[in-house]
Amino acid sequence: MTDNTSHQAYRVLARKYRPRHFDELIGQDALVRTLRNAIESGRIAHAFMLTGVRGVGKTTTARIIAKALNYTGPNGAAGPTTGPTDDCEICRAIAEDRHPDVMEMDAASRTGVDDIREILDGVRYAPVSARYKIYIIDEVHMLSKNAFNALLKTLEEPPPHVKFIFATTEIRKVPVTVLSRCQRFDLKRVDIATLADHYRNICVLEKVQADDDALTMIARAADGSVRDGLSLLDQAIALSSEKVRVQQVRDMLGLSDRSRVLDMLEAALKGECATALAIMDDMARSGADSLVVVQDLLELTHLLTRYRAVPGLLDKDNAAAPDMKTRLQGLSVNLSMPSLGRAWQLLLKGVSEIQSAPQPRAALEMLLIRLAYTSDLPDPGDLMRKIRSGESIQATGAGHRASESRIPEPVALRAVAGGGAVALAAPPPAIAEEAVPLQAGTIVSLQTLELSLRQRGYSRLAADVYHYVRMGRIEEGRLEISYDQSMAPTMLSDLSKALKEMTGLRWLVTETRSPVVPTLHEQQQLADRALLAEAQAHPVVASVVKLFPGATIRIKTEQ
Repeated sequence: MTDNTSHQAYRVLARKYRPRHFDELIGQDALVRTLRNAIESGRIAHAFMLTGVRGVGKTTTARIIAKALNYTGPNGAAGPTTGPTDDCEICRAIAEDRHPDVMEMDAASRTGVDDIREILDGVRYAPVSARYKIYIIDEVHMLSKNAFNALLKTLEEPPPHVKFIFATTEIRKVPVTVLSRCQRFDLKRVDIATLADHYRNICVLEKVQADDDALTMIARAADGSVRDGLSLLDQAIALSSEKVRVQQVRDMLGLSDRSRVLDMLEAALKGECATALAIMDDMARSGADSLVVVQDLLELTHLLTRYRAVPGLLDKDNAAAPDMKTRLQGLSVNLSMPSLGRAWQLLLKGVSEIQSAPQPRAALEMLLIRLAYTSDLPDPGDLMRKIRSGESIQATGAGHRASESRIPEPVALRAVAGGGAVALAAPPPAIAEEAVPLQAGTIVSLQTLELSLRQRGYSRLAADVYHYVRMGRIEEGRLEISYDQSMAPTMLSDLSKALKEMTGLRWLVTETRSPVVPTLHEQQQLADRALLAEAQAHPVVASVVKLFPGATIRIKTEQ
């Protein structure tokens, strides 16, 4: 009969491969370099504040610091070190959480001032056997206000044999009075490539075979957390009998095939609605989650936009597979920035729609249809140039017949005699009155700014822009104007708020002393004077004025 109790309990990978010294910490080069220099030079602070997201190594780093400061070597005569500490009995006791001079406290369960009073009573006594008495307080932001206040004096001037190490995921909740008494270290999220290499090394030590793409997939799902990724790797190893494979990891994480997601995005952006929906149906039959799919679409759109804006970033991306990088590069070249920005806004809105929809799959279908049917919209910059020049505008796309429209020529001058006045019909506005969806790059001039404000209900602000604003410079997210402050004192803040609400982007609206474009009212007056002068020189108008002595000429705008 086999005694199962004789078998050693299984230790999960997150505990088994926990870093034991500074050399084993990954992705935290700046922190390791600073702490090593401080320990080697003897400039050791009395309090450390470690902050970062879950699973990046805050508590592990605290234990490494405790072991490094209390290291005495195999003979008990060595000083603090930055290297391995396995040959030190004190360090082994600290690693096993059984040394009386290194105390760990969870502030989430011990939040009161009485818990801190125990620490304050203990700091007066010298350590039992270690060089320093070290207090490690995890999730320190959970302490109450009174507990923080009780700790302040001791934290500012602790005895020379006491060190404090705090760890928190919510650094903003820690009082400034505490932060000012600590050396702060921000632990970064570990990048995907570094995590994948780390998991690959662990698989070698565990004698487990794994596909590189599967490890990359796990690293991406870890979102910068080493511990989260190790937990997923543990689960993937338990799931696979011989080798950790891509399809197994994808099924385990509920992920969709990124190449198929890219196929679907490409079809939607080309206006191929039927193809995009067919791919989505195939993925739904395979068990893909609608919310995960739209998140993947958002991630791919973000990557395409980055590569379109800065092509050199593609060569530096080590997380993407070579075939995926080739496809992304080809697709990013063929897509414009306005179309990518429009796709991003639609997908971002689609996330909340899918989360609240009673049928997420139906919401995803509607999102793909919107992507396909907006794919044929022209770039706002090109549209404005065609409107101004009178060029033909063509639109073809999903479900549309090829259509062509031409900007109407200015209406001919018409002289109408009546009531002792000659009315001249002015040309129609150059910009159509229909509301245009505000996408990236839509607001490119003072005219489009005023029109967009008026169409979206900012009547008073549009009137102020028309009468008082002179344009300096405008680009996406930035606007420079000059205006009459006595007439519209809150113009800058009002415009910034309205632009953010209309476009979804944060706008910086500043005042310039050297405006380039006059106000729209001034432009209209100049145009009216030019039209009036042209009309007065027209033979027909001259004849009418001659027939009706004393008649005046005025400008009439057609509605």
